[in-house]
Amino acid sequence: MVTTDGTDRYSRIDASGIRDLEERFLFATYSRYDLFISHGSGAYIFDLEGNRYLDMLGGIAVNSLGYNHPRIVRVLTEQGRNIIHCSNLFYHAFQGQLAERLCRVSGMARVFFTNSGTEAIEAALKIARAYGHIHGGPGKSRILTLRNSFHGRTYGALSITAQEKYQAPFRPLVPEVDVVQELTTDCLEAAFSDKVCAMVLEPIQGEGGIVPIPVPFLQAARELCNRHQTLLVFDEIQSGMGRTGKYFAFQHYGVEPDLLAIAKSIAAGYPLGAVLGHARVAESLKAGEHGTTFGGGPLACRLALEVMDIIEEEGLLRNVTDLGRHLAGGLRALAARHDDIGEVRGLGLMIGAELGGTTKEVVARLLRKGFIANAAHDTVLRLLPPFIIRREQVDEFLGALDVILSGMEDEAG
Repeated sequence: MVTTDGTDRYSRIDASGIRDLEERFLFATYSRYDLFISHGSGAYIFDLEGNRYLDMLGGIAVNSLGYNHPRIVRVLTEQGRNIIHCSNLFYHAFQGQLAERLCRVSGMARVFFTNSGTEAIEAALKIARAYGHIHGGPGKSRILTLRNSFHGRTYGALSITAQEKYQAPFRPLVPEVDVVQELTTDCLEAAFSDKVCAMVLEPIQGEGGIVPIPVPFLQAARELCNRHQTLLVFDEIQSGMGRTGKYFAFQHYGVEPDLLAIAKSIAAGYPLGAVLGHARVAESLKAGEHGTTFGGGPLACRLALEVMDIIEEEGLLRNVTDLGRHLAGGLRALAARHDDIGEVRGLGLMIGAELGGTTKEVVARLLRKGFIANAAHDTVLRLLPPFIIRREQVDEFLGALDVILSGMEDEAG
């Protein structure tokens, strides 16, 4: 509702009112920072008091184009006036065009659209089980995953998220899942058999601490999947859509998956995900065997087409590569002066820096200075800034981190 002075009455609520309503009516599933967001612009978000924060987390890898990109706002407005949703019983103009575009940049052949990353993983698991049953009978249903992986919070995705803190409260989980405990080819080969229908992994583990999977391990996974008629599934929900300087992280390694799950930044903050499939899995699902109410709607798909246009026309993959090197180099330079910083790793603008037990305190101090980051795996400073970030903004962040670490060292004595 818009009031007589032209403002939205639902936006005219203060911080205490927001907190009170959430504490009274929401399930307490989030440990929120004491930050109340008003709006965003470029790489910054602003709180209710007008304070500005440089978002070095990019909405957790969602806001690749920052906030309020004028072309995204234009498409959102224009398409919103036309049609926001129609059911998947009918055609609309944008789903096929987006599918073709994604297939072209990925090398895949088919797409199924979802609402989120975890739903993309669920679709991939169903495709893998269907493919396994077609080619090996009902016994070909086992799924391999990696230790410290994160694939989502619905039951299938949670069952292959091999971190105790996520799984423990919700057992029993989906059966016939095996965890590869070490990133060695010997450990991987020991896990394989002709009963395995899928191997699921993140080429760069995100929630697990920004851990790139070694190339020899990826190559061995590809060879073993070929040998056992098993699908290799890459989860690029966080690393995909340009985050590493290429559209997909696997393109750095020359190891191609059979299925590819994506989401996060694909539609610039509007919910959309997808699972992309190689030609050999195209016939695994038949009409009626899977579906979605909202996935692939006209507004989401039109926004995603615009995102891809902007990435290509504004040369953002190059910006990701260049500024990712600058950010990682700056962190390594800080590591030479601060013992608190350990290994710096990642690709493009998907960077992690080991800070050990001080990570959460560093994140809290950064927030007080106007910079948003977070702690992955409790010990890693995770940075996922928008692709539009500028060099001087990266330098401001590095300067603030330098000051914070120096202060903490002084306090320690």
